[in-house]
Amino acid sequence: MAMTLGACSTHARERAGVDAAPTVVNGPSADYPMIIGEPFEIEGVKYVPADVMNYDHVGYAAIDGESTIGVTAADRILPLPSYVEVTALDSGRTILVRVERRGPMTNERLVALSPTAMAQLGIADGAPVRMRRVNPPEEMRAKLRAGQEASPRMDTPEGLLVVLRKKLPKAGSVSLADPRQTQVSGSVPAADAIQSIDPTPPAGAASVEVVAEVDAQDAASSPSADELGGETGKFTVQLGAFSVRSNAERLAKKVGGFLVEAGRLTIVRAGHYATRGQAADALAKLQAQGYSDAEIRTLD
Repeated sequence: MAMTLGACSTHARERAGVDAAPTVVNGPSADYPMIIGEPFEIEGVKYVPADVMNYDHVGYAAIDGESTIGVTAADRILPLPSYVEVTALDSGRTILVRVERRGPMTNERLVALSPTAMAQLGIADGAPVRMRRVNPPEEMRAKLRAGQEASPRMDTPEGLLVVLRKKLPKAGSVSLADPRQTQVSGSVPAADAIQSIDPTPPAGAASVEVVAEVDAQDAASSPSADELGGETGKFTVQLGAFSVRSNAERLAKKVGGFLVEAGRLTIVRAGHYATRGQAADALAKLQAQGYSDAEIRTLD
């Protein structure tokens, strides 16, 4: 039976028209060129690989028997290689993973994780997970390329885990992202562009991610003024950073947030919140509205 499944997996990867991404230990250029591949089908479902930045899904993890080393994953859509955060929805533990292969070759699972990734996350085959694409610092990319574990990310708060669990399908996966996703080129950037990569910061650092605007589904579900801790609260929820101030102002008005200037970027935050619990509740509401990149920030 195992030989049959292995053969099916190999044939499916051949139909996908892409092999595993090479693992090379050197500078940022090791992640280029990214491989996209041709559309392919699994069990009657067509998949079209694309360089989509706003990738955010919940579903179930499979163990990838073809990978024996490294914190890696197999995905059906994302470029090879690319980087994702994977969260165990039972515990909230979140790790950084390098996507290097096509898979899983079944519609019942969202992602296939290497044994090392499964162990770092503390889960077994079939565990519920969230997976979203990120742009990590080069230091963490280098560790993953070398087969090492990157530093764990900030655990997902229980308030958000409750929301994410409710979105889980009985099988397979479901997208949490805005359907108006942004596709970008997978071509090799110029050398100076690679050196000036502005990555997503690790937990605790100021975010400079630009997030897509989405319409709030229900203004009543936004955090109320009673939930705020005034201007003295220690916790905020950061929704993103914008190079165009008017876009930031529009989003801040929509969610009842405020603006923070950071160089050429304008950061949108909601709050302040007196406790982390209040911030977690507000975060869950905002992410349920589609602001999937929102995260809690602690003020100094």
